Amino acid sequence: MSGAAGRLPGLALLAALLLLLLGPGGLAAAEGASLRYAVPEELPPGSAVGELLADLGLAVPAPAGRNLRVVTGGGRSYFEADLSSGRLVVRERLDREALCGPLAPCVLSLQLVAERPLELFGVAVEVTDINDNAPAFPGRQMRLEISEAVAPGARFPLESAQDPDVGANAVQTYQLSANAHFALDVQTRADGTKYAELVLHKALDRERQRDLRLLLTALDGGSPPRAAGLQVLVDVLDANDNAPAFNRSTYSARLREDAPTGSLVARPSAVDLDEGPNGEILYSFSSHTPARVRQLFALDAATGELRLQGSLDFEEAKFYEIYIQAKDKGPNPAVAHCKVLVEVEDVNDNAPEITVTSVYSPVPEDAAPGTVIALLSVRDQDSGDNGLVHCSIPSGIPFALSSSLKNYYTLQTKEPLDRELFAEYNITIAARDGGSPPLVAEKQVLVKVSDINDNPPKFPQPSYDLYVEENNLPGTVILNVSASDPDLNKNAHLSYSILDSNKVSGDLVGRYFSINRDNGTIYVLVPLDHEDIMEFRMVVQVHDGGIPPLATNLTVSVFVTDQNDNPPQVLYPRTNASALLSETISPTVGPGYMVTKIVAWDADAGYNAWLSYLLLQATNAGLFTVGLHSGEVSTARALQEDDSRKQTLVILIKDNGEPALSSTVTLTVTVAEVSRETFSDLAMMPLVPQTKKHLTFYLILAIILISVAFFLTVLGVGLYKFYKWRQSKDIFKASRSSLYRTPGPFNHIDTVRSGFTPPNFYQQVLTTDSRQSELLYKMPFTPSPMGSCQNTLARCDPAIYNQIISTNSRHLVPSEMLHRVDWFPEFFLYQLRNT
Repeated sequence: MSGAAGRLPGLALLAALLLLLLGPGGLAAAEGASLRYAVPEELPPGSAVGELLADLGLAVPAPAGRNLRVVTGGGRSYFEADLSSGRLVVRERLDREALCGPLAPCVLSLQLVAERPLELFGVAVEVTDINDNAPAFPGRQMRLEISEAVAPGARFPLESAQDPDVGANAVQTYQLSANAHFALDVQTRADGTKYAELVLHKALDRERQRDLRLLLTALDGGSPPRAAGLQVLVDVLDANDNAPAFNRSTYSARLREDAPTGSLVARPSAVDLDEGPNGEILYSFSSHTPARVRQLFALDAATGELRLQGSLDFEEAKFYEIYIQAKDKGPNPAVAHCKVLVEVEDVNDNAPEITVTSVYSPVPEDAAPGTVIALLSVRDQDSGDNGLVHCSIPSGIPFALSSSLKNYYTLQTKEPLDRELFAEYNITIAARDGGSPPLVAEKQVLVKVSDINDNPPKFPQPSYDLYVEENNLPGTVILNVSASDPDLNKNAHLSYSILDSNKVSGDLVGRYFSINRDNGTIYVLVPLDHEDIMEFRMVVQVHDGGIPPLATNLTVSVFVTDQNDNPPQVLYPRTNASALLSETISPTVGPGYMVTKIVAWDADAGYNAWLSYLLLQATNAGLFTVGLHSGEVSTARALQEDDSRKQTLVILIKDNGEPALSSTVTLTVTVAEVSRETFSDLAMMPLVPQTKKHLTFYLILAIILISVAFFLTVLGVGLYKFYKWRQSKDIFKASRSSLYRTPGPFNHIDTVRSGFTPPNFYQQVLTTDSRQSELLYKMPFTPSPMGSCQNTLARCDPAIYNQIISTNSRHLVPSEMLHRVDWFPEFFLYQLRNT
C-alpha cells in the first residue's frame, strides 16, 4: 500500500494535466472561467491579452518549479503564457470570421495549470470584431421592371449586401441616390440584419421616362465605415392595371431538420383579377433571396408550392426567411411579394463524441480505490435535451466514472484489483444523449493490471505418500513436487527446499534425501533398508522470489517397501551347534502322528515372508510328511519292523520371494518304546476333590464366556479393518517390479505371509497356520535401526510365532495382543512331551 500511496501525487498531477486536453471550448465552457479577457482580432503574435498571473494572484515571474502551462481546445493554440512577464499573449493570428463565423460573441476557452501545488484556472478570451471586411452585393447591378400603373406606396425589395463582420461592423444602413420617384426604406430582419426596399413616392410615366438608373449604397458601422454600391436599373413598363395579390403577407412553417427531400414547406397563393396573360401568375424567389435558400428550397413556378430539396441542419441555421414574388404574364407584369418564415426543429441526429485524453496503464493491483485511470470529455452538437450527455460503464467491474465539471469525466478504481483474476480490462465507455430515441457512442479503454506478490505458491495436494523399494540405487528420483504461483515474473519464480526439523524422521531426512531447488525433484541419496527404517516423513517448502517472499509447505511420506533380501531363520527347534536336533517316537504310532513342528520366521514382509516347508532328504522318504505351510512333521504311515530305528530328516524352509531364499534344518527321529513308568506316574496322581471340580467347572465356564465375548469383539474389529483394507486395496495393485510397488492381493494367508502391511501398524500374535489371518493394530511408529527381528526373537515361544513389524523395542501390553486358540493342543502336547 505504501508503493501505491507514493504514486498517487504523480498520478493526480497527470490527471490534472490531461483533464485540460478537452474538446474545443465554446461559450458554455467559458461561462465557468475564472478570468475573462477581450481582445480584438488581427492582433500580431506577441500582443498582450492580459496580466494573467497577476489577475490569478500568482507570483510574477512564475517559479520554474510550478511548470505553468496554457492549453486550449480544438487542436490549435492561439495564446500562450509569457512566464517572465506574467502576461497572456497572442501566439497566432486571430481571425474572428474564421474562428466563429456569424456567431457572436466569439469566445475561446483555455485553461492554465500550475504544479506544486496543483491548481487549475479557466480563462475565457473574447475575440472582438474589427471592421476588416467591406459589404458586398451578389452582383454589380440589378434590374426592376415596374409598370407605370403602379400606385405610389408600392414597395420593391432590393438586393441585400453581405458583410462577414458582426455587430456594429456589419451592414447598418443603405443609401439611395437622389431621384424624383423613389425613396429607400431600410428594414431589419429577425436576426438583426438589414435589407432595403424601394418605395414609390411619385407615379411613373413611361412616356416621359422609360427607365431610371439608381445607385444603392450599403454602409457598415465601422469607423471609418466601409461601403459597397449596386446599380439598380428600373424599367418602366406599360400599364397593367391589376397586380397579383397574396392572401397574406407572411407565411410560417416548421420543419424537422431530418425532413425528407420533397417535403412541402408552404403553399403561398396569389390572385390577379386580370384576364388572360395578365391574370396568369408566375411564382419565383425574390432577387434578394440568399443563394443558400435557393439551394435548400424549390419553388413551383405555376402553383407556388415551396418544397424542400436539400438537407436541413439545425446546427447550421435555426430558421430561414424566404421571399417569394408573384408576377402576372401581362405586357407590363405586375408583381406581388410575400415572406415565408421557416423554423427548423432540432432532432437528435448527432451522436455524442467521446475524447479520451489519457489512460494510466498498467495499474498496480494494489492501487487504492479512487485511483484515477483515465480522463475523458464528451460533447454533443445537438441542443436542448438532445445535447445532454450521460456517460456510463458496464457494471460488475472495479471501476467507476465520476464527474466534477459538465461533460468532463474521470475513470477511477472503486474496488481492489486482482491481476490473477483479470490481467486487463477492456472497458466500454458509453455516452448517451437525452434525445428520443437516444443516440449512443462508445469508446474502448484498455487498462492493464500489473502484478504484485500477493499469492503464495500452491501444491496440487497437501501431502504425498510414496512407496519406494529398498536397496535402491543412490540418486534415484522418487518424486517431482511441482507447485504453481499465479503471480508473474520474479514473483512466480519458485525455489524448493527440505526443512531441517522433523519430529518423525529427525535429521535422517537430510542424510537420505535431497531436492532440486529449481524443479522440485526429490532424490534418494543412499540405499534404503525396509528392515532398518520403514517410513520417512519430510516437509518440502517452496517459496517465490517476491519481496517479501511467500512460502508453502508440503508433507511427503516415504514408505520403504520390502525386497526379498533376508533368508528364513528357524526358531524351533532351537539350533545348537554342539548337538543334533532329536525327537523320539513310539514304534506303535499310526499314520498322521505329529512328531514335531518346525517354526521359522523371515525378516522380510508380505510375500517375501510367506514360508513353505519341504522334506528335502529323509532316510525313508515315504515314512514322514511335512506340512507345506504349517511345518508339522507327521508320520505318513505306521512303522514297520524293517524301518530303521533312526531316521534323519533334512527339511527345506523357503520364502515366496523372487528369487526365493531358503534355509535347511536337520532332524533326527528315534523309534523307541515309551516307558510304562510315565503312564503309571500319571495314574498315581491324586484325584481332585468333588468340591474343587465344581469350582473348576465355574472357572472354565467363566473363561469360556470371557473368551466368547473377547472373540466377538475381535471379530467385529477384524471385519471393520478388513472393510477398510478392501477400500484401499487399489493402492496395492501396481506391478511388483515398479519403483512404487506394493504387493498384490493375496488369499488365505496369515500376516506372516501376507502382502503389504500398512505403515504404522503392528502384526500381532501370529501362528504358522497359513489359513488364518490376524488383526492389525495401529500403533505409534518410531524408526529403529535394529528393526523388528530382535523384538520378535525376544518373545518367541516354541509353539507360538509372534512376528511384530515394528521399529521400537518396547514390549506389548496385553491389550495390544490377539491370542488365538488353534495353537493350544500343540502347546499342550509339547508340554506333555517335555514332562
